[in-house]
Amino acid sequence: MSKIWLLLVEPEPLAGSLNMAVDEHLFHALGGGPATVLRFYRWVRPTASLGRGQKAEQVVNREFCSRNGIDIVRRLTGGKLVLHHREITYSVASNDIGVFTDTLAGSYRLISRALVLGLKKMGLDADLAGQAPPSYARGTMPCFTLPARDEVEIGGLKIIGSAQKRAGGAFLQHGSIPVSHDPALLRAVSLYPEEGDLRMTSLSEVLGREVGYDWAVERMTAGFAEFFGAELRPLTLADADRDAVRALEGRKYASAAWTFEGREDGPAV
Repeated sequence: MSKIWLLLVEPEPLAGSLNMAVDEHLFHALGGGPATVLRFYRWVRPTASLGRGQKAEQVVNREFCSRNGIDIVRRLTGGKLVLHHREITYSVASNDIGVFTDTLAGSYRLISRALVLGLKKMGLDADLAGQAPPSYARGTMPCFTLPARDEVEIGGLKIIGSAQKRAGGAFLQHGSIPVSHDPALLRAVSLYPEEGDLRMTSLSEVLGREVGYDWAVERMTAGFAEFFGAELRPLTLADADRDAVRALEGRKYASAAWTFEGREDGPAV
């Protein structure tokens, strides 16, 4: 018998603060019984997202972002800085340990394998990466500098970067799937030096053509459904959910205290 999952595909790009609020709301709204929500979305403008524990002054060029119309948000999840721009983002919120195990490493690897299957449905041959060097874990370089353990790569180049937050048996994982990439912009946003190596690629680069959002989401969704044996049913957020998301966005993700200091209080940006 198929597992029933909920699927939310955002039809239009959203602001970074709203995207982060929706993901957190879905995470906290899982309830008591086993539940899983898969979401796909885009960003209305280039946005740098910081990992939960990162120090903003060490990883992001706030002056450059302000001058060039680039938003900055802080994620609920860990990991390193990501520049969200011309990409598809996925998120999985679940408390079903019967499917995902009760460990970060176990659930992370399973989701990566589903992502690999989604890429296969696009005609791409992807793999899970091995262990990254210790300097990557300790350093302040951006997420897409190189693949970390069990992230998704093609030909040794990272094509999907992901991060996870856990609370007991529940977790939220979201990740960036670049449709195209701009290494110069990433360096400028992230303070990464010109001489540093960026081992990343994108869907358009490896496929040799432009890639549409709907086309890619359809194949990634099929990969998740097939890998996990899940039936995906469309999710529409109720008015109460949207009100809660907007309140969370204003209280937290639009807050300078959260974005630049990691505190859940303070005035809006």
